[in-house]
Amino acid sequence: MNYDEKTALHRAQKGDQAAFAWLVEAYQGPVYRLALRMGLRPADAEEAAQNAFIAAWRGLPSFRGEAKFSTWLYRLASNAAVDILRREKKYENQWDIEDLQRPDDAPSPQEQVERQDTQQAVRLAMASLPAEFRQVLVLRYLQELSYQEIAQALALPEGTVKSRINRAKGQLKALLAESGNLFGGEAVQEAGKEER
Repeated sequence: MNYDEKTALHRAQKGDQAAFAWLVEAYQGPVYRLALRMGLRPADAEEAAQNAFIAAWRGLPSFRGEAKFSTWLYRLASNAAVDILRREKKYENQWDIEDLQRPDDAPSPQEQVERQDTQQAVRLAMASLPAEFRQVLVLRYLQELSYQEIAQALALPEGTVKSRINRAKGQLKALLAESGNLFGGEAVQEAGKEER
């Protein structure tokens, strides 16, 4: 059956499994990518996505719509990913930030190597950040949520979100500086451009 999101959400809240399946289909890619960006391996990202959708199904009857459905779902997925990260600390150095690559006009081989070095430096620095810092950076810069959406998703005051993002960026910059991989600050700017 063909739904729009509002109809599917309303019907799923009443127990319609087909409507919920439509929501899962619509959001499975973004939820899975969010879990990957949180630093999970593909199998663990699938587990986090599945856990998020299970939590969503269970929580739908009490979902009041104060935030967008996607924001609420990203919160569930982010929390599921953090739970797995805490459980499996051995994956901390597996964070993948391929999405930070920006296509350009035919980069030279040297530029490609420098870009790869920068991405590797940022990947390693991100892996060493505390989970709550990694969480806000991923939601802000990779999922492109607003401060307000992140605050809603994580049930935090907006000021706390801004503070965590600033502290996370500061730690990220310090880690990159310690490793000698700041490249004039470009890595941090690339990893966390402020909304214009």
